[in-house]
Amino acid sequence: MVLAIQTSATGSSSSKLTKQVLICTIISAFGGLMFGYDIGISGGVTSMDDFLIKFFPEVYVRKHRAKENNYCKYNNPGLQLFTSSLYLAAILASLCASMFCKKFGRRPVIRAASLFFLIGACFNFFARDRAMLIAGRMFLGAGVGFGNQAVPLFISEIAPPKYRGGLNICFQLLITVGILIANIINFFTSHIHPHGWRFSLGGAAVPALVLFIGSILIVETPTSLIERKKLDEGRETLAKIRDDADIDKEYQEIVSATEMAMQVENSFANLMKRENRPQLVCGTILQVFQQFTGINVIMFYAPVLFQTMGFGGDASLISAVVTGLVNVVSTLVAIFTVDKAGRRVLLVEAAIQMLIAQCTMGATLAVHLKSTNEVNRGIAIFVVFLVCFFVAGFAWSWGPLGWLIPSEIFPVETRNAGFFCAVSMNMFCTFIIAQAFLTMLCQMRSALFFFFSAWIVVMGAFVVFLLPETKGIPIDEMNERAWKKHWFWKKYFDGDDKV
Repeated sequence: MVLAIQTSATGSSSSKLTKQVLICTIISAFGGLMFGYDIGISGGVTSMDDFLIKFFPEVYVRKHRAKENNYCKYNNPGLQLFTSSLYLAAILASLCASMFCKKFGRRPVIRAASLFFLIGACFNFFARDRAMLIAGRMFLGAGVGFGNQAVPLFISEIAPPKYRGGLNICFQLLITVGILIANIINFFTSHIHPHGWRFSLGGAAVPALVLFIGSILIVETPTSLIERKKLDEGRETLAKIRDDADIDKEYQEIVSATEMAMQVENSFANLMKRENRPQLVCGTILQVFQQFTGINVIMFYAPVLFQTMGFGGDASLISAVVTGLVNVVSTLVAIFTVDKAGRRVLLVEAAIQMLIAQCTMGATLAVHLKSTNEVNRGIAIFVVFLVCFFVAGFAWSWGPLGWLIPSEIFPVETRNAGFFCAVSMNMFCTFIIAQAFLTMLCQMRSALFFFFSAWIVVMGAFVVFLLPETKGIPIDEMNERAWKKHWFWKKYFDGDDKV
């Protein structure tokens, strides 16, 4: 059971951003760096000839020796499985992590994430065949599942309401930093023959080691300690992270809410109740929308996509680095605006921006990229600009807010189960995109971009009509101040005392 109890943003103990909270947030957010590194590294590695020769020779032949459709060069189920297998493992891992968070606390789960990721990096570095390669990806998936389940909730539990949005986005920021670092490493390792890909995949061990060491240094959350009957230790930790003697009110609220939550026998069964349906629908559908923006088409396969458009190997990797840099800078924008502008404004603005980018990319490629030609340099640069324009919109909205909003909308008694549903839905949709994209690119060609455009229209409308604003609302007051006042969702709380 995960609790994230906050007092009013005006309270002295909860409104102060302390050094301890900041340090714990940065260290735990290295779980995002691991995730981002994997997202960025896989696309670059799958475009390296040495990697293809060893594990996917049929793709290498199609790429270089056969006159093949531009859109179908990399269409191979095995190659797609290399990327997507991680997310199957992450779904199961996130379920285990949700249970372990309750029994052992948040910090041990974060530590376990780093160990799984370290093992996976070693498997991939020493891989001799496809089976060993996929096994490594499964261990990495376990690390991603544990980290993505524990880290956002860990940050939400220790963050004051006034800074909760910005601090939680640090997780997404580290994801973007990981993607950028991976793209830079891929550029250099692509020139190391024949084992450059090993250094790219094995490099995942570095953020895993940093997170493992950091997990020893960070504190456990007060909520987790109190939840496991360690009341004195919970009070001491709360005083430490608040750096303020006036913690009595917040401490008593955590104790009271924990006692109430303990009366719920099954959080998953409770999640199905009528009054919990709005949070469940919004928390999970945001994950679907986040992945069906088409962002992971760009992040997973940026080098492959750019090579399809006629870029050489080095040029495609450099373009991926530029995209990654835009991703990092734009996420910084989200950190400084989300608690001021609010969640809904950023989501709607970005939906419009991404829609323009996707439609323009689709139209450009439909006109200029045929089955066997290469686009001219000017068009190629224009497409890179459109990709950056799209990534910027995603990075200051749907990327970070896709993790932030589900971590803050569920009530006390369903937070653990609710966030598991959100994380597992994210991993499932990521798996679908990763497994299907190269085939979809081959079959749909430039129309693929219009496919994602249609999703963006739907998700923008969803935010306008069905997503309440959660900016600055303490988590324990979310039902009263957000859901029960929403024009549509409030009907689910009619007579909620009888449910």
